[in-house]
Amino acid sequence: MSKKLIVGITQGDSNGIGYEVIIKAFSDERMLEACTPVIYGSSRIFGFYRKQLHNIGQINTNVISDAGEAHHKRVNILNCIPDNSPVEPGLSTPDAAKAAILSLERGVKDLKEGRIDVLVTAPINKRAMDNEGFGFTGHTEYLKKAFGMDDVTMIMVSDKLKVGIVTSHIPLKDVPGALSVEKILGKLRALKNSMERDFGIHAPKIAVLGLNPHCGDGGLLGDEEQSVILPAINAATDEGILAFGPYSADGFFGLGNYNKFDAVLAMYHDQGLAPFKALAFESGVNYTAGLPAVRTSPDHGTAYEKAGKDQADPRSMISAIYAAIDIYNNRAAYDELQANKMHVRVPDSTIKPKGGKIIE
Repeated sequence: MSKKLIVGITQGDSNGIGYEVIIKAFSDERMLEACTPVIYGSSRIFGFYRKQLHNIGQINTNVISDAGEAHHKRVNILNCIPDNSPVEPGLSTPDAAKAAILSLERGVKDLKEGRIDVLVTAPINKRAMDNEGFGFTGHTEYLKKAFGMDDVTMIMVSDKLKVGIVTSHIPLKDVPGALSVEKILGKLRALKNSMERDFGIHAPKIAVLGLNPHCGDGGLLGDEEQSVILPAINAATDEGILAFGPYSADGFFGLGNYNKFDAVLAMYHDQGLAPFKALAFESGVNYTAGLPAVRTSPDHGTAYEKAGKDQADPRSMISAIYAAIDIYNNRAAYDELQANKMHVRVPDSTIKPKGGKIIE
């Protein structure tokens, strides 16, 4: 039987919907049966948002100053931001950005030190945090640096779809220059490894999207498909990775072809996230693959327009918590199998690509 995990949850932007979705998630007592939560934030702000919510039953909380003090049958709140930090729902403020940074720093510190088992991050305002000296374009980039990793991969996860991104938080005009055979190949390796270790999918089939409309239309609309993406797919195939494509993104999602694959690799942020959120916004999860520890997040932002109004949907937060637990347990099971050298034979019926081809 899997152990009950300690799930660290950073508050995110205190003027957004972070606290609301956290409170709503743990208003279901079954959540405390699944994990022991440690919220990095403020018991005062937690109480402020708790009072704004209707139809929420009793939530037993435990205020702590150290993760080691966590009570396994209560919602633990680790106070790590100033007591006088103001709460202004719906507004982007320097105080809220500073609080988000402090919460993230403490949560990641405890994750690295093994004081919590996994980390779930509530939404942040990237611009506001950058104005306060954060220095990163998002959680993914911060975690990459914090853990000293050469590369990590953003994967959007739902029951319907798993989408990895080659380039994440960069301007669209910089995407073509950021693509290379080695970079795409590295993401395919990472995606394969994550599907196997983190999600228990043996020999995953991965669809690779093109960059240009109609995959460049034979070079008329761009040549990245022929010069970069297709060679990366062929190199992956030579390594035994089941990579297919490149596929024209509009037809691929419009025709539902994603149902035929275990994962999809998109070339840039919105190419992958726009269809993902259209298909799975309520339950989608942002996962950072390639870290030595597990971090997930809801797939939505701060939603200032809903803050403090009892309108936020907690399903993505709930999914993020359960996904973190599942990934942790999948990793443990996978690592135990590898240690025991219990390799599963690839079925003879497994589809093996002979190399990519452009599919419009």
